[in-house]
Amino acid sequence: MKKHYILIALLFVLTGVVSFSVWKYTGAEDGTASAASSAAAPAQPVSVLEVKQEQIMLSRTLPGRVSAFRQSQVRPQVNGLIMERLFEEGSYVEEGQQLYQIDDARYKAALASAQADLRSARSTIASIKARTDRYKKLVKIDAVSQQEYDDVKAQLDQANAAVAVAKAAVDVAQVNLDYTKVYAPISGRIGRTLVTEGALVTANQAQALAVITQLDPVYVDMQQASIEAMTLQQARLEGQESLPVTLMLGENNEIAYPHEGRLKFSEVTIDETTGSITLRAVVPNPDDVLLPGLFVRAALGVGEKDVVLVPQRAAIRKPDGSLSVWVVDQNNTAQPRPIDVSNAHEDSWIVTGGLQPGETVIVAGYQKVGPGAPVSPSPWQGSQAGSQTGSQTGPQHDEQAGGMQADAGENTVTHSSPEQAVALSETTENEEQE
Repeated sequence: MKKHYILIALLFVLTGVVSFSVWKYTGAEDGTASAASSAAAPAQPVSVLEVKQEQIMLSRTLPGRVSAFRQSQVRPQVNGLIMERLFEEGSYVEEGQQLYQIDDARYKAALASAQADLRSARSTIASIKARTDRYKKLVKIDAVSQQEYDDVKAQLDQANAAVAVAKAAVDVAQVNLDYTKVYAPISGRIGRTLVTEGALVTANQAQALAVITQLDPVYVDMQQASIEAMTLQQARLEGQESLPVTLMLGENNEIAYPHEGRLKFSEVTIDETTGSITLRAVVPNPDDVLLPGLFVRAALGVGEKDVVLVPQRAAIRKPDGSLSVWVVDQNNTAQPRPIDVSNAHEDSWIVTGGLQPGETVIVAGYQKVGPGAPVSPSPWQGSQAGSQTGSQTGPQHDEQAGGMQADAGENTVTHSSPEQAVALSETTENEEQE
């Protein structure tokens, strides 16, 4: 019976030894296969771009509104009926051109009356002057008293004053008669007439007869946040008194205005209600494209600067709002790198920290790599990738097509803050992941 138990115990021991040997051999084989599999993993193809330091024109995009360089409201200066309109509505009028004719019958009569009074005053002064000359001789021989001579001299002075008053009355009558002809005070394009022939107008009426607007050049008034005004002030301290201003037109700011303006001045005070400062630029408008009241987007150039740029589609935004990129090191492995940005320039970020010129950044294909993963870098072709690989299919073609879509915005110049460009980065990332 004792031998039976011993045999059973030996059988269990033998079974354990065999099982352990089999497990050890199988595990070692699996580990070797796993290591071989890891060693043989292919490098992920990615599109990369070498970061360089570039000189760019820094600018600030601000909302603006066009206002007239000069504008004149044509108003009557005398009372009367409008007898005739002498211009075409919407046409260009020259300074001094007659626009309206007011009934002048009453003013002609007033001028004639004033002229008659002047002639009467002049005839009176001739008689009194002759008497004064006689009294001057008679007073020397005591033929008349000194008092009589003084009285005649006073009458002569009064007659001279009456002539002066009559002359002034003639001048006033002539001015009123001239005011019946309404002239253009400035050159420009005149709008519609606000009165018709036969309408009674008065010198103090509130309604204008018409409005003349000078459209070349025009003002563009912009609003800039006071916190950003220091950038403009710094540019002026560096000697850039007249900064360039370019305009974008259209509902989506897709039309570039061909004429460049110059910044004229900035307000010396900040609006307390909005916390902004008003800037004014003068922009040429030879074709009358810019009309007063039109809203535009104005790009204000504040100077050139050497910066490091990275495409926005290469950046990944984390939940905390920070940005990072994938960098290819000397061993052709991908490494994540957080970056700091200050603003956006066209479709790139202006990098202020985290990247150095000469480093290589993954622009397309980073969705399939991890820290330390081997990659097979190829130069990023930008907008040409789509045309070169139009017949290809698969993930690589999708990534290059996404790059072409991201670069399609290069023809439209935009300058926004990092917060405003979040959507572009996130949208591009989602498209490539799909």
